[in-house]
Amino acid sequence: MSSSPPPTFTVTAHPRAAIAGRVADLAAFVRHSAPEVPLSKHPLWLDVLRSSLGHEVYALEATASGRTVGFLPLACVDSVLFGRFLVSLPYLNTNGVIAPTADVRAELIARAAGLADELNVRHLELRHEAPVAHPALTASITSKVHMRLALPSTPERLWKGFDTKVRNQIRKGEKGGFAVTWGGAECLDGFYDVLAENMRDLGSPVYGIELFRAILATFPGDAEICLVRSGATPVAAALLLHGWGVTEVPTASSLRDYNPSNVNMLMYHALLLRSVERGQRVFDFGRSTADGSTFKFKKQWGAVPHPAAWQYAVQRGEVGEMRPDNPRYRLAIRLWQKLPVELTRAFGPRIVRGIP
Repeated sequence: MSSSPPPTFTVTAHPRAAIAGRVADLAAFVRHSAPEVPLSKHPLWLDVLRSSLGHEVYALEATASGRTVGFLPLACVDSVLFGRFLVSLPYLNTNGVIAPTADVRAELIARAAGLADELNVRHLELRHEAPVAHPALTASITSKVHMRLALPSTPERLWKGFDTKVRNQIRKGEKGGFAVTWGGAECLDGFYDVLAENMRDLGSPVYGIELFRAILATFPGDAEICLVRSGATPVAAALLLHGWGVTEVPTASSLRDYNPSNVNMLMYHALLLRSVERGQRVFDFGRSTADGSTFKFKKQWGAVPHPAAWQYAVQRGEVGEMRPDNPRYRLAIRLWQKLPVELTRAFGPRIVRGIP
């Protein structure tokens, strides 16, 4: 029986201390991996997650003749409450294996599955968009979709692309006397005030402000905050990530009391305008459950669904256990919604950092 030829590439699992020396090559590889590449694929997210959330991070790199031919970023999410998980990558909606050929993809996944064994995690989670066939990946979640809008070249064409209802809602928001501002760290406190209250109302623990401070510091000019105020009061806010041809909004919130004013519609119009003005070709609204309320909100802007295939190498437990729509968390969500915002700001970051 003939044996398979040895691979023409090698895979290295770079620990935290070695990642900094590989960032430039990895970033160049990621940039040229597709026509449009979101900022969430940048290897510097490993540093963000380590410094702000305390995750141990790894960069799996495939090289051939000294050239990068594949990349898989990983973070080990570890908590007393929930256990350990190896994820690519927490907080972000999309990540996983980046490689042009099946053999490189397979070897990177095999190395990640081996690392999951070494770290004794509950599962390896790869946040793919298209499923990758591999014997180690034995489960998947495909119930959510990415909602994306192809952007026109001018604000005028953007406006003409909205239906009458959306235009009227934007106009109503414009009549509310709100002020829309853009910035970085100087807008962070207002952004976080809105986010913390909104997440409490949704019944979800909020990430710590350190995460967003690290994002803004790591990606100056490419990560920015949109802050909407009523007088001096922040009432809506969003984080924008400008990648190569695509802008993402991983976090956006508005205060429930201001929903009748359509301030959220005003803000999202501002987000889209900002992306058009930067010459971006795609706006990514984030993931949603098909036909759910956030899906319908994004669809009204003209966004269309794109597949999301989160794949798992399961060691123990079930892949859906930690998702917030798990029925076992309904009581905890209702209780969380009744807590003072100050308490959720104090304890939420400690909880959510351990959720993959």
